[in-house]
Order: sequence, then structure tokens, then C-alpha cells
Amino acid sequence: MISENTNSTKIKEQSSASGQYKGGLILALSFTHFLHDIYSSFLAPLLPLLIKKLSMSLSEAGFLSTVMQIPALLNPYIGKIADRVSVRLFIVLAPGLTGASMSLIGIAPNYAVLLVLLLVAGISVSLFHVPAPVMVSRVSGAKMGMGMSYFMTGGELARTLGPLAAVGAVSVFGLEGFYPVMIVGLAASGWLFLKFRDVSITIENPEDTSIRKTWREMRFILLPLAGILVARGFMHASMAAFLPTFIKEETGNLWLGGTALTLFEFSGVVGVMSAGSLSDHFGRRKVLLVSLLAAPFMLFLFVWLRSWLRFIALMFTGLSILSTTPVMLALVQEHAKGSPSAANGFFMMISFLARSAIVVVVGFLGDLVGLRNTYLISSFLGVLGIPLIFALPKDK
Repeated sequence: MISENTNSTKIKEQSSASGQYKGGLILALSFTHFLHDIYSSFLAPLLPLLIKKLSMSLSEAGFLSTVMQIPALLNPYIGKIADRVSVRLFIVLAPGLTGASMSLIGIAPNYAVLLVLLLVAGISVSLFHVPAPVMVSRVSGAKMGMGMSYFMTGGELARTLGPLAAVGAVSVFGLEGFYPVMIVGLAASGWLFLKFRDVSITIENPEDTSIRKTWREMRFILLPLAGILVARGFMHASMAAFLPTFIKEETGNLWLGGTALTLFEFSGVVGVMSAGSLSDHFGRRKVLLVSLLAAPFMLFLFVWLRSWLRFIALMFTGLSILSTTPVMLALVQEHAKGSPSAANGFFMMISFLARSAIVVVVGFLGDLVGLRNTYLISSFLGVLGIPLIFALPKDK
């Protein structure tokens, strides 16, 4: 670790555009992203069982998710440490650490121990997600958008299958007996170590770049992206958090609401897989522009239409709303200088804060004017992100 840090201050970082696209390593990162995020999605489906076991109130249960997400506020600092110590080390350790901590929540003897386990898991989640896009950018060559797309696809699939994996494990082993599933996470860490042990990830003079300097260097791109994240966030929160409720109110069919959410998420996977590659060929700003033009219009059509065409609009809504993340990650890494992990940490912190706050606002609007009107308002607010695209740097 020390030698890697020493070398990183001496060896000039190679431009990502000059390297080769290493498809095998990208797929390894995507698959590990999938395994890692399956573990991090265990809490929600197992929460009813944990409430019963530990006799928690709903307030105590709600605080569990908050504790797990608190480390996201430290993402820039975690990124800075990763750049100084070892990007590779953080990524290798995270799947095993997240897998172990989340697999032990079923045997937590009390609320305090459960909080500690979830806090460790939250830190581990940041240890993986903050430096991982840096690793992706280094092994993607000139196809950084494609690399980000494949990497993010793993996470999107885990969001869909994670709850099923958690419920399946508990069904077989019981809440207090499913902890052996951590073996998969530990094995993933070992596999990543072997897979990337000969991959050189060097950061030029990371000790010369403070967190404040990283912000000053990156704010020209982070500030417009923050505005875009907020504008997109209203559409995303409306669909991801309240879609089954909206469909239930409109049709009275809860099963149809769950199906609609699955369709929305699956369409997002398709969007994530394609958007990054398209941005490599047509430019980041153009792909973001098309996505943010399409998303508000399709969300409006989804609310307005009453026939089966509504679900066609739903698919294109998911395709456009969820496809922007790999493009934005590629933008951040293209312009990051001395501390790329810290730059990505800022982006992820902004994304976390925007997402967390906007869900509350959308819920308040739903109570105030109804979900149907909230969806229409969200589509209008989504349009406000379009001018911010032109504040982003021109495509290289």
C-alpha cells in the first residue's frame, strides 16, 4: 500500500483516452457491483422481520435507513483518502465488508448492534461507489461512457433482484441463520484482488490537492450537474418512490402497481446500458439533452394517457430518466484532475442530498395536491434542467 502511494506521486497518470478498453475488467467490476449492491439492498425487505424481533417502533425502523446513508455525506473525504492510499484497495475490500455486515443484521441482539452493523455497511458502500468509477475510467480507454454504462448496469440489476435474494435467503435459513451468505461477498473481494492485482491505477500528486481545491477545480461542472440532478430528481422520486401508490389510486390494482415499477426499473437498465456508449459517439451533452427533453414529455404522457399506451410512455420515461447517471459519471471523470475519487465523492454526495430531500418534498406535494398533480408538476420541473446542460463544458 505504501509503495503504491509512493509510486502514485511519481508516475504520471495516463489519459484514459490513450488506453485500451479492457472489457473483461469492466465486466468484473459490473458483476461485483451487482453482488455488492444486492447486499446493500437487504434492509428494506427484511425490515418487517427486524421490527418484530427487536420490537422497534416505526421511528426507530426509519432511522436505520438514515444511519446507513449518513456516510454518504463524507464521500469527498473518502474519495480523497482513496486517492492517497489506494483506489484498488478500497474497491477490493468493500464487497466482503458490505456482505459481512449486512449478512449479520439478522443475528443482531439489540438495536444498538444493528445500528453499528448498518453504519459499517454504509461506510463500505461509500468505499466501493466513490472510487469505483475512477477504476472504470482507467480501464475503459476512449470508451469511458460504455464502461460507465456496464458498471452502472450491475447496480441497477441489483436494485431489482436484491430484495428477492434477501427474502429467498431468509426463507431457506431463517432470519438468524442466513449469515453464511456473506461468503459470496468475501469471495468477490478475493476474486477482485486476483483480477486487478496487476492493474496499475496511479493518481498524479494526490497529496497536493485538498478537498477545497478539488471543489474549486470541479465546481464548473459540479454546479450544473447539481441543478440537473435536482430537476431530474423530482421525476425520479415521483416514479421510484410513489409509482405503485399512484397506479393503485388510478386503477385500484396493487399488483399492477408493482408490475409498473418493475417495468420502469427494467427500462432504466436498458437506458443505463445504452446511454454511456451513445455519449461516447455523439457527445455527453447531446445525450443528456435528449434524455432531459424526453423524460418530462414522457412523464406527462404517462399521466395524461388512459389506455394501454400509458405503459409505453412508462417504458420511455424509465429509459430517459434513469439513463443519465453513467453519462454524468463519465463527465466528472473526464474533467477530474489531481483527485478523481474526491471529485466523484462530491458528485455522489450531491446526488445523495438531492435524492433524500426531494423524496420528502414530493411526498409533501402528493399530500397537498394529489399524486396526479404532483407528477405533472414534476414533469414541468424536469424541463428546468435543460438550460443547465449548456453550462456544461463542451464535449471533447
